[in-house]
Amino acid sequence: MISTWRKRRTERRVAKRGLMEDITSMELVIPRNFTCPISLDLMKDPVTLSTGITYDRENIEKWIEAGNQTCPITNQTLRNGEPIPNHSIRKMIQQWCVANKDHGIERIPTPRIPVTSSEVVELLAKISKGMHDSELCKELVSKVKKLVNESERNKRSFVTNGIAHVLSAAFVAFSKEINMKNASTGEVILSTLTTILPLDGESKSILGSISSLRCMVWFLNNGSLSGRRNAVFLLKDILKMEEHDKVEILLGMGGALEGLVKLVQEPICPTTTKASLLAIYHMVNPSNSSSFANKKAQSRFADMGLVELLVEMLVDSEKSICEKALGVLDGICSSVEGRKGVYNYALTVPVLVKKLLRVSDLATEFSVSIIWKIGKNENRENGGDVLVEALKLGAFQKLLLLLQVGCSETTKEKASELLKLMNVHRDRQECVDSLDFKSLKRPF
Repeated sequence: MISTWRKRRTERRVAKRGLMEDITSMELVIPRNFTCPISLDLMKDPVTLSTGITYDRENIEKWIEAGNQTCPITNQTLRNGEPIPNHSIRKMIQQWCVANKDHGIERIPTPRIPVTSSEVVELLAKISKGMHDSELCKELVSKVKKLVNESERNKRSFVTNGIAHVLSAAFVAFSKEINMKNASTGEVILSTLTTILPLDGESKSILGSISSLRCMVWFLNNGSLSGRRNAVFLLKDILKMEEHDKVEILLGMGGALEGLVKLVQEPICPTTTKASLLAIYHMVNPSNSSSFANKKAQSRFADMGLVELLVEMLVDSEKSICEKALGVLDGICSSVEGRKGVYNYALTVPVLVKKLLRVSDLATEFSVSIIWKIGKNENRENGGDVLVEALKLGAFQKLLLLLQVGCSETTKEKASELLKLMNVHRDRQECVDSLDFKSLKRPF
């Protein structure tokens, strides 16, 4: 019986080895003339240079845009920088893909003809002339969006020819007559603008006008899910300019701050949540610490309950959202109202201590900064409970380890100051614990 079992096991091993050999022998090899010399991958859009060498369009265009004027293989100077589509090779590749579909090879689609610079200029000129006609503008911008999404080459061609400036001007013209009837036109413009982010400085200045910002706020509160999403993407990009007048304009608009907080409270998708947090971050973290607008924004966001919302988000959020939420919380804690929100929410200190040395270096720096801000002001604002709680949760040991591991100079200074403050509280606690109250006699 044992020998029979061994015989069967040997037969299975031999059969399995033979199957593996068959699979190895059937391994598919891509013909050499079907692969791009740069990436060594199967070409999807083969083009030929003036030197006669064929490459995949995406790879050779990156090579030329990097400033190279020679053929990567022959090293000859290119007489014509415009690659010529190689239709014969492309058809052969497609036929080979069809013939080997049983091996999991998908047929490459026939590439679309790239848009020319003259066509781009002509289309942008039509948008400039027809931006006051809502329906015509919507039709033209939709066509632009379709072309931009077709290929990276089309996108670069539109960006080079100033699409951001044209669409920004069109959005400003549209924003002066915003209503539910023509909202679809505004959404198309917003959607197309987000496909070419980041915008140049001139386009951001145009979109930073009062009417344009008011229109974006309208979309934040009244637009569709995609409209709200695209509006916050643009607001985030505009607020990166760190111009305090933009923050002041948004503070004076009803629904601006509420719309941003709502996107954090009722998330559409992780990308939108991150964009909302970054927009709020730029509003509460001034480049100039004496900015009145940023301080006002800190207080307003704290009064809206953003501190509690951020702390709850920190409990189980991913790394990127965690870093952004801590950055916003750090900015809000620069105000008295923000620190009061921290004192009044019991979950804040445990969450902050937990994030130390656990998520990332950036998250640790923000956590130290927040604890430092509330710790140095708590005696006159809260009575000194925060540092005692942080001590019990193990913050003292984590801060010591942080100084040993290494961090930025600013974080090192804040951590050192926190350790001194905590040491004072620890000495007091040890002194109280050492007293024997039972042995004390009541004086008569």
